[in-house]
Amino acid sequence: MQLELRHLQAVCRIAEAGSLGGAARRLGVSQPALSAQLRRIERVTGGELFVRGRSGVEPTALGHFVLAKARRVLSEMDALGAEARAISTGTPLRLGCILLVLIDGLLAQTDLFMSGQEISVDLEDSVTALARMLGTGQYDAIVYGEVNEHEVPLPAGVLARTLVPKEPFCIRLSAQHPLAAQERIELADLAGESWMTLVEDDDGGPEALVAACGQAGFTPSLRYRITDRMMHYDLIAAGRAISLSQPTAPQVAGTVMRPLVGNPITGRIRLAWNRAAVSAGQAELLYRAAARAYLANVDNNRFHKDWWDAHPELQISLGGEPSAAGTPTP
Repeated sequence: MQLELRHLQAVCRIAEAGSLGGAARRLGVSQPALSAQLRRIERVTGGELFVRGRSGVEPTALGHFVLAKARRVLSEMDALGAEARAISTGTPLRLGCILLVLIDGLLAQTDLFMSGQEISVDLEDSVTALARMLGTGQYDAIVYGEVNEHEVPLPAGVLARTLVPKEPFCIRLSAQHPLAAQERIELADLAGESWMTLVEDDDGGPEALVAACGQAGFTPSLRYRITDRMMHYDLIAAGRAISLSQPTAPQVAGTVMRPLVGNPITGRIRLAWNRAAVSAGQAELLYRAAARAYLANVDNNRFHKDWWDAHPELQISLGGEPSAAGTPTP
């Protein structure tokens, strides 16, 4: 038997998962089948690659050597695929997103930064679905959000980069609401209101809202889940609901946006891409396009502009390096 790429991938997945069972689930095979495959690989390499430890399997000295070589080969193959796609004509870059404020501007920015590269863009309601489709090759890159400490698991073979490490969510409510005249709102003062349910239900947002309201002494009444922006705004303007909102959201007639005291709910915006489909150069251009799109909205609301200016350590950098899947970077 000769070693193939799938064998190298199996060895890497075992090391990443720390167990045969975990690696088998990631690879979509049974644990006995993976164990048999590992034994065949070990016969070719001439010895054991893993031994059982207290917390799972651990690489042997030979295993560390094989892993280093395997990762290098797989990285080169990923680069080959990505760079070939970048050079070839007629191959669109497939971008998946959730409904973030920056998306409208991102479409224009990608035209400027990635001239000559055709890009197709789809919106999804589920961050989990975005990550899964990135892993299966349906998307080449995704832009998504995470709320508070929630981290979206990313598939293997993916690199990720944090665009906005932290932004405080605010409240959108009717301009006629009794609290509209206040500069900042206590979350506890919103008990008894009808809330818009967040469109994404797997980015940590619903849990963060319920937890923050619980600490404020009430359970939010999640009454509406509406994806149409104008209907969403009309209900709020009519005083029938309130909603969490990104602080960069636009002003809308009949509504106002106010920050919450203590910033109990914050968001993070990230870019992730399949390194076998997107070259380092393309990823950098995509990151810059997203950064410009976000920065164009910072002035939408004075309270956020003031907060943004007061936190230079969190501001978008057009430098820096990407991280491996699942590892946030500032």
